[in-house]
Amino acid sequence: MVFRYYTNMMSRATRSVAAGLFIIGMSLIGFGFMIFLLPKFFATLASIVFWLMGIGCGVTAVKIFLASRKAENKDIDSSQGYRENVQIHIEEHHSQ
Repeated sequence: MVFRYYTNMMSRATRSVAAGLFIIGMSLIGFGFMIFLLPKFFATLASIVFWLMGIGCGVTAVKIFLASRKAENKDIDSSQGYRENVQIHIEEHHSQ
């Protein structure tokens, strides 16, 4: 008598995970071999990616800095609690 603790669905899920891991492993081996064969190309490619990401981070930091500076200046200029383009809607429900 055989006791099965796993259902057919569990077996299929396990096989799917194993297949996914196998594909990822083979892809990593392939990428590693390509990097071994073409190190200059991939070093250049990586440096371009890092350079572009650095520029993106710098631009984002400047935008955040300018936005916070603009918000500080706006708070200093207007001491009242007025905001442009803000409307307050009050709904009155008299059904009691």
